[in-house]
Amino acid sequence: MPLAQSHLLRRGRFSEPGRLYLLTTVTHRRRPLFRDLHSARLVIQQLRQSDHEQACQSLAWVVMPDHVHWLIELKSVTLGTLMRRFKSRSSHALHKAGVEHHPVWQSGYQDHALRREEDIRQAARYIVANPLRAGLVDSVRHYPHWDAVWL
Repeated sequence: MPLAQSHLLRRGRFSEPGRLYLLTTVTHRRRPLFRDLHSARLVIQQLRQSDHEQACQSLAWVVMPDHVHWLIELKSVTLGTLMRRFKSRSSHALHKAGVEHHPVWQSGYQDHALRREEDIRQAARYIVANPLRAGLVDSVRHYPHWDAVWL
């Protein structure tokens, strides 16, 4: 979707506490900022901070070199607030650590509300298998930047 129409992604977006969402956000110009172990771990700390604040419960996530997939159960905030806080805090942590790319994230994010009939574990497997499909590793066991509550 062209940048000029990115606002259309927000049209009709509804945040429902207790609902499961698959969220995806991409680095600015898809720069592979998270190839660096330290940078990826800083982003992971911010995913975990959202859980700690009870904004959501993370069910599965993967930090890829240029994007993040995050399966959550939304708790006490809207999707917009959750993503705004995550992107702001992760950007701040990365800049403080010396990452010089401004901005870190593209504006917006994609969300998919899981339907009741959708298999949550299948969605988690899809997320965790991203590094394998991208050819980064030959086994997900060899990729350090993912987690799922079922493991």
